Amino acid sequence: MKIVILDGYALNPGDLSWKGLQDMGECLIFDRTKPEEVSGRICDAEIIITNKVVMDKKLIANNPPIKYIGVTATGYNVVDIQAAAERGIVVTNIPAYSTDSVAQLVFSHILNVANRVDFHANSVKKGDWTQNPDFSYWKTPQVELADKTLGIIGFGRIGNKVGEIARAFGMKVIFQSRSQKTDIPDGMFQRSLEEVFAESDFVSLNCPLTAENSAFVNRKLIETMKPTAVLINTGRGGLINEADLAEALISGRITAACLDVLSTEPPSSQNPLISAKNCFITPHMAWATLEARQRLMNITVDNLRCYLSGNAKNVVEP
Repeated sequence: MKIVILDGYALNPGDLSWKGLQDMGECLIFDRTKPEEVSGRICDAEIIITNKVVMDKKLIANNPPIKYIGVTATGYNVVDIQAAAERGIVVTNIPAYSTDSVAQLVFSHILNVANRVDFHANSVKKGDWTQNPDFSYWKTPQVELADKTLGIIGFGRIGNKVGEIARAFGMKVIFQSRSQKTDIPDGMFQRSLEEVFAESDFVSLNCPLTAENSAFVNRKLIETMKPTAVLINTGRGGLINEADLAEALISGRITAACLDVLSTEPPSSQNPLISAKNCFITPHMAWATLEARQRLMNITVDNLRCYLSGNAKNVVEP
């Protein structure tokens, strides 16, 4: 059995082991694969492992040996699920491997805005404290999180975890979800989308990207936010109208934005958010702690092992 890993570098840049997959068959591992290289690399493989490399209808149709496609991510839009199903190909994904890591980065961004620790540490290194006439100084407003309101858009595993951490800081938590929740943790309250944006000091986007919510964070919605509000996005870049958000930051309509995702990744140098005032961008790294990636690797191996034993799990249906 031949296994081809099309873009293994993101998951494993060298600090993990591929042994679990290598033990199950001949295993070819590519760090990255360009679109024009895919067909040649998968031509006689039964098992395809991909993260961001697209497996479209044409590739699936032209490569009959394929029996299984394992997506090393929660999102599986890189695979034409319908085309795979029509050819009897099993597609699996990796649910809920990075909940704690993503929630942690949400609060890394929130705490960065609240205290700007790195900014002040660099100020001290530059000599600002040794030359200061007072025992203490701060160059940005210092914000206490207790009693501030955190609004969460999307209340799945990650949204729930973000709310749990917020409660530990003494924050008020409100959230919006597509469905009416019944088992709501103490101290958290479901609200409408409009109420969450209008009432929150911090708004965290933790929902999937769908056709219905593409670019829903637009000028109209941003204008309902408090001028002191901060927008955090660790979901998908396409949730935000980036030009509208950049305009709001440049004009001071909201205080800051903290983004781990952009609409195109890697972004163009012309993306207006890269140079926007008070826009703090990290390079889609919320999922990438060693612990989360090891969990991702373990589930990838287990998914394939279960498929081979005739008990496939985490199967994506069309």
